Amino acid sequence: MEATMATTAPVPAAANSSTTAATTNEGILIGDKVYSEVSLTIDNSLIPEEKLSPTPSMLDGLDLHTETDLRILGCELIQSAGILLRLPQVAMATGQVLFHRFFYSKSFVKHSFEIVAMACINLASKIEEAPRRIRDVINVFHHLRQIRGKRSASPLILDQNYINTKNQVIKAERRVLKELGFCVHVKHPHKIIVMYLQVLECEKNQTLVQTAWNYMNDSLRTNVFVRFQAETIACACIYLATRALQIPLPARPHWYLLFGATEDEIKDICITTLKLYTRKKPNYDFLEREVEKRKVALQEAKLKAKGLNPDGTPALSTLGGFSPASKPGSPSVMKTDEKSPNPQLLKAVKKEAEDRGQGSKSPHNGLRKESKLGRNSRSGSRSRSRTRSRSRSRSPRR
Repeated sequence: MEATMATTAPVPAAANSSTTAATTNEGILIGDKVYSEVSLTIDNSLIPEEKLSPTPSMLDGLDLHTETDLRILGCELIQSAGILLRLPQVAMATGQVLFHRFFYSKSFVKHSFEIVAMACINLASKIEEAPRRIRDVINVFHHLRQIRGKRSASPLILDQNYINTKNQVIKAERRVLKELGFCVHVKHPHKIIVMYLQVLECEKNQTLVQTAWNYMNDSLRTNVFVRFQAETIACACIYLATRALQIPLPARPHWYLLFGATEDEIKDICITTLKLYTRKKPNYDFLEREVEKRKVALQEAKLKAKGLNPDGTPALSTLGGFSPASKPGSPSVMKTDEKSPNPQLLKAVKKEAEDRGQGSKSPHNGLRKESKLGRNSRSGSRSRSRTRSRSRSRSPRR
């Protein structure tokens, strides 16, 4: 299956009829403008070996062991939630493959793997035509969290935290679609295993069929589905099942060469799958603490690059004692045309200011003297008014 999508701007009908499209190395030339072209195929959904390492999580400081545990834990959450949601196995497999693809494009440090797991299983249910409500998905993950913490089961309260979680899942689903370029088709080896066993005349052995399916479901927790074709994975699962059940198959030449698989690819898939059974079970709390440590360290590094302390205050060492740097447009040479003030004039002004200060301190000058004058003038006006009143009283009556 192959889909091709060209990102071109809308062109009017009249202009479109008169112009011709020509393909160049840079894109499609329509008129005088070059438009890019995006080709979506099943082949380009596989990640080449040179891009598998370093991953975005490694660039943010996570080691390979921790990232592998996070991938395994996220896929286990999707598988457990899918069983509780009664989704078909194909939908759960699609969700796990989308989970792996997304975290080869984004970092576990910057995106919550639990929220992304919710978004992937919700998106996978739509892709495989078995949609589930976001509320049911959040309820199931809430129940799994209670089981993991060995707490008694309690219903999810529809409060502000639920609304925030729902919005985060919706945004994460859109982000997954954006990062994958809406190329979300996954080719699964379920039917291929049965078809290959029919060719090998072993389809009636139900134990062999079920064992091969079990290996395939376990391999979903690894990165083999983003590295190899579904046909090669089906051959590796049949190879593991026949070795485990000691069922002989043609070896000269090897039977899987008929289906286009190579010996190196079969060995790589088998070793990667068998390593799952030798790893310790991932510790959810430990992984969360490790991610939080890297997140804090990454945030501190960003603040340090901006010249800030971890609490957001400016760092004195980087600013050099708050001394501002000179602007690029400031003059480097001082102007000497302007005349400096006369030093004799400055001395005269300074002496005059000192004389004024001494005069204000003396008791006979300034405000104190004015206050005395004011009192004398008031007393004089009062005495005059008294003399006038006495003279009026002595005047003879008519």
